[in-house]
Amino acid sequence: MTRTVYLVGEPAADALLATDPLALLTGMLLDQQVPMETAFAGPKKLLDRLGALDTGRIAAMDPDEFAGICATPPAVHRFPGSMAKRIQAMCQAIVEDYDGDAEAIWTRGEPSGKEVLTRLKALPGFGEQKARIFLALLGKQFGLQAAGWREAAGGYGEQGARYSIADVVDADSLGEVRAYKKAAKAAAKQAKG
Repeated sequence: MTRTVYLVGEPAADALLATDPLALLTGMLLDQQVPMETAFAGPKKLLDRLGALDTGRIAAMDPDEFAGICATPPAVHRFPGSMAKRIQAMCQAIVEDYDGDAEAIWTRGEPSGKEVLTRLKALPGFGEQKARIFLALLGKQFGLQAAGWREAAGGYGEQGARYSIADVVDADSLGEVRAYKKAAKAAAKQAKG
């Protein structure tokens, strides 16, 4: 069965995310301070420029060269230099801890949802919230069967939620997630006074 996702809304970029675990992790890493679709389009830009998304190659690249690749218009992120460092640090951790196999983070040793969350939080650039969202994305759209993944993902794991990229399956759900985020930001701003 071929998996389809709607994280970018561009068929080639979404196809890459659906089939390449490193691309999916990289998109999640880039998902900050830019629209979700922009973040998840980043891995396709890297693929087009590098010819392949290879964890070991990215980890070993000269940092200035890799930063230049990330900054080439259209840039991979609005902060290409800092994100280039984060991508490389993540790839280095995957090489060191998982022999370069990004998918091993959630498959090696049949981990529980709690263990997958712990592994994700250990990655450079993945804090608590980003790790929970990615865990929910794996469970909701990528068939993750890890015991307790919904509980480990917290609210992001809720069935029918429209809180994050984990819940985006089409243009309508993207709109619902945007509306939720906008309302949450407004509430947080109002609470600050």
